[in-house]
Amino acid sequence: MALKREAAVGLGFMVSLMALCGSSYGAVYKVGDSAGWTDQGGVDYKKWASSKTFYVGDIIVFEYNKQYHNVIEVISFYDFHFCNTSSPVATYSSGNDSITLNRSGDFYYTCASPGHCQAGQKVHIFVHSATSMGPIGSPTPGPSPSPSLSTAPTPF
Repeated sequence: MALKREAAVGLGFMVSLMALCGSSYGAVYKVGDSAGWTDQGGVDYKKWASSKTFYVGDIIVFEYNKQYHNVIEVISFYDFHFCNTSSPVATYSSGNDSITLNRSGDFYYTCASPGHCQAGQKVHIFVHSATSMGPIGSPTPGPSPSPSLSTAPTPF
């Protein structure tokens, strides 16, 4: 009976820990904030990305007019820098694309509409590993010994 109770307590602890981790990770970022994904309005996506810290499990959302834009993930900085979309890793075209950042490292996104990438419609996202966040919280100190209690052993 005691073993079942210990298993239930352990399971409860694991569920609580998973819920805590779930609330600590998985932030959602709209690329370009209120402007969204566009080549209009002079959005500085480099500045936007550098103002955020991305972790594995976070979600980036591209909102755009699908008649004029798309989202192309490219593999390398070279392809990103030179707006080369000939070998995409992934192509998104719904107008409202949510992408989970599933690994640490560099992610490169551009728009493949003619001239848009060259006009600055591209973003480089650097993703940190979940462990680089450090501890979720400090351990809570245990209760202090009561001054009225003796800590000396009592003889029998």
